[in-house]
This record gives sequence, structure tokens and C-alpha cells, in this order.
Amino acid sequence: MPGQRRFAVGGSEEATHPESLRATLAEFVSTTMFVFAGEGSVLALGKLYGIPGVSSGSGLVAVALAHAFALFVAVSIASNISGGHVNPAVTLGALVGGRITLLRALLFWVAQLLGAIVAALLLRFTTDDMRPVGFAVGPGIGQLHALVLEVVMTFGLVYTVYATALDPKRGPLGTIAPLAIGLIVGANILAGGPFDGASMNPARAFGPALVGWHWKNHWIYWIGPLVGAALAGLVYEFVMIPQANPHPHAHQPLASEDY
Repeated sequence: MPGQRRFAVGGSEEATHPESLRATLAEFVSTTMFVFAGEGSVLALGKLYGIPGVSSGSGLVAVALAHAFALFVAVSIASNISGGHVNPAVTLGALVGGRITLLRALLFWVAQLLGAIVAALLLRFTTDDMRPVGFAVGPGIGQLHALVLEVVMTFGLVYTVYATALDPKRGPLGTIAPLAIGLIVGANILAGGPFDGASMNPARAFGPALVGWHWKNHWIYWIGPLVGAALAGLVYEFVMIPQANPHPHAHQPLASEDY
């Protein structure tokens, strides 16, 4: 049916195409920058106050702002090359909506995870062996509560990505997509940080968990964001965007229909 969205695996030539390689490198660099600044803000508070993690309201605000600013920049600098996903969950949301091929999604996932690991390693080296803190479920919060929280927050993030960067009706709104994406992450950290850390990003959780070797409840920070992202992608792509509007599977910048 003309205009119908479809899932695409992608050809083998895509893996070595210069555009795909540039996009993959852009995801690696942007994710490294984002995780370095985000996790670094948490370690900086620990250095200042001698308490690991975020233990005060002002500290929570500082961490939320650091993540919002860092993600705004990370998305902006990669948007014209890879679309600026900077998050395996965002990539999954784009994949289920048919915005990228499976092959490109796999390349992005590898780049994002490697970027997060490199960022955590750099932090451990530059802070004289401080262990990255990563994410943890707060006292008195059940695993199910934390899981649902991650689903809800990531749904809001990926829905924002679709509304500001992918919707063909967005018009001039597309110019503020990186800012909107950064702001929703910062706002969600303020809302969910005391409960489960507010990851919304499996790579952001994985890098510090691996380097700092903190694995308790780590599955929450994979299942929750991936489920939330898939739901947001399906809802916005197939309910909010008219089915008659076709789009290519190849990447386009933020200002186009692809992300």
C-alpha cells in the first residue's frame, strides 16, 4: 500500500557506506560527551560533599541541569549527521516506527554503548579512580514502581522526539527539537531522580554500571526505557502521523522527516 510504513532490515552495503560510518561515529562521540557530563556531574557532587550520588535538592537540580544542557548539545552536534539519538531507547523508537533500518539501529546501539563505556572510563581516570555511581532504586521504592517510572519517563522523552523532530507537521518547531529533548530529560530527572535516578537511557546506565561494577536492579534500566520508547514510537508514528505520508528509511537531519 503506497505510503504505508514498513520495517526494513537494510542492505549489507549500508554497513560500510561512508554516511553510515559517519553517523555511527557521530553517535559514539555525542554519547561519550553526554555520559561524561551527566555522570561527571554526579561524581562532582560526591567530590564536593563527600557523599556518593545526589543527596540534596540543590544537588538534584544541578544534576538535572547538567543532563539537560549536555543532551541539548549532544543532540545538536549529531543531528545533521546521525539524527542525534544519543540513546538506544530513542533508536528503538525510531526503528519500530520505520524511521531507520535494523542494520543502522544495530550500528547505533554499538556506538552508543561504547561511547558510554569510554566516558565512564575517562571519568574514572580523570577523577583519580572514583567509581562511577550509575543508577540505583531509591529506598522504599519497589522494582515494579521503578520499572513503570522508567517506562513513563522514556515514553515522554521519545514522544517529544517524535513531536519535535519527526512529525512532518511540526513546522518551525523542529528548530528547537534538541532543546525540547534536553528539557524533558532534565524535567524527568527532577521528577524521578529521587526514586530511581531517572535513566531513560540504557547506554547512560550501562557504561557507569560496567566501569563502577554496580549491577543491582540494572535490568530495570534496560527494560523500562526500551518498553517506553517502543510504545511512544508506535503511538506517535501510527496514530498521530497520517499514514499517507511516506518517508525514506535513510537518515535525514532533524529538520527533515527522519531522526
